[in-house]
Amino acid sequence: MMKIELRRLNDAFHLEATNEQGNTVHIDASPDIGGQHLGMRPMQLLLSALGGCSTIDVINILRKQRQNLTDLQVVITGEREKDAVPAPFVKAHLHFKLYGDIDHDKADKAVSLAVEKYCSVAETMSKTTITHSFEIISGS
Repeated sequence: MMKIELRRLNDAFHLEATNEQGNTVHIDASPDIGGQHLGMRPMQLLLSALGGCSTIDVINILRKQRQNLTDLQVVITGEREKDAVPAPFVKAHLHFKLYGDIDHDKADKAVSLAVEKYCSVAETMSKTTITHSFEIISGS
């Protein structure tokens, strides 16, 4: 079982989430309702979790494929249902920038498997259309 503890840090919406190992994340609400940009908003955290989960899987798969990944960046975008409460994500896209001498077909397989098969967050977001792309930036 996983456990997260939340505590309020001010008289508005600034929160701190702490896991069992003591790692923390700051959370805040949208400025529209009184948030102060003191942390990520919950839906931003969800996109971050999607990116983090799939990125860990990409790294793991590329290692198993013996690919020379020297760095990686991911841009995650999400579109929420308009004028809805709640307003879930209807679309999300992950674009992976893979640095190193990496075989294109192996990268394609790694990204596809990570997002479509192994990422638990993507599965949790199964009602969301999740797409992905990648580019390889070779060393010079």
